[in-house]
Amino acid sequence: MFLPRYSIFIFTFIALIIGSLSSTETATDPWYQGLIKSNLNPPGYVFGIVWPILYVLMSIAAFRTFNNTKNLFLTQLLFNALWSWLFFAFQMPFVALLDIWLLIYLNIKINLKMFYQDKLSGFLFIPYVLWLFFASYLNLFIVLNN
Repeated sequence: MFLPRYSIFIFTFIALIIGSLSSTETATDPWYQGLIKSNLNPPGYVFGIVWPILYVLMSIAAFRTFNNTKNLFLTQLLFNALWSWLFFAFQMPFVALLDIWLLIYLNIKINLKMFYQDKLSGFLFIPYVLWLFFASYLNLFIVLNN
C-alpha cells in the first residue's frame, strides 16, 4: 500500500477527532458520572491536555519511522479511536479493556521497531505506551468495581 509519508499526520488527526467525538460529553454523561472510578482518575480536562500532546509525539515518531511502522501504526490508530466508542458511546468497559490490551501489545511492538530504526522516535513514543498502561489500569478498575 502506497501512502505518502505526510499522510501519517492526517490519519493521526482523523483518529484524534473520531475518538474525541465519543467522549466530549463525559462531564454531563450520567452513565460515566455514575461509575465508581479509581482515586487516580484525573479530572476530565487532563485528558483534553494529554491526548493532543500524545498524538503529536506519536505522529512525529511514526513519521520518522514511516517505512517500518506505517501498517502497525495505522492499525493501532484504528483501535485507539475504537476504544473511546466502545467505552463511552457503547458503554462496554470490558470490551474496551480488551481493546486497550491489544493497543498495548501493538504499541510495544511498534515502539521496539522504532527504537531499532531511530532512537529518538522510540523515546518520543514512550509517553503514549506509558499512558496506555495507565488508561488500562483506569479501565480495569471500572470493570472490576462496577
